[in-house]
Amino acid sequence: MNTRRILLIDDNPNDVELALTALDESEAEGSAVDVAGSGSEALTLLRRARDEGTLPDLVLLDLNMPHMDGIAVLDAIRAERGLQGLPVVMLTTSGESRDIRESYAHGASAYVVKPMDFKQFREALRTIQAFWTALNRPPRMN
Repeated sequence: MNTRRILLIDDNPNDVELALTALDESEAEGSAVDVAGSGSEALTLLRRARDEGTLPDLVLLDLNMPHMDGIAVLDAIRAERGLQGLPVVMLTTSGESRDIRESYAHGASAYVVKPMDFKQFREALRTIQAFWTALNRPPRMN
């Protein structure tokens, strides 16, 4: 079985811990999760992964981060050779229509509002992971 890679980009350590716990509890067999605590760290990791041929199968991206918000990270991913086709799911607390529209306008693959209840959050992550890393068949980005 091929290991499926997920990159979680979130500046909030509590949200990262919850997401990692939820992914672990979802029996994420065959998946490895890397974490970037900022947009610039994420872009560094993605560029290195591209150069090494180890791009993630899925990027989970928080919208509200300091210095470089999720839209700026999304723009950088969509503009950079070899990264444009990555599935990027916005995973955020904002349910604002403006944020949803803007995310899709900038190339988000999906937009998910983080449920406040842990069981619902775990189920949301399980569904996202199953679709994007098991069911979805993206084109090769060579």
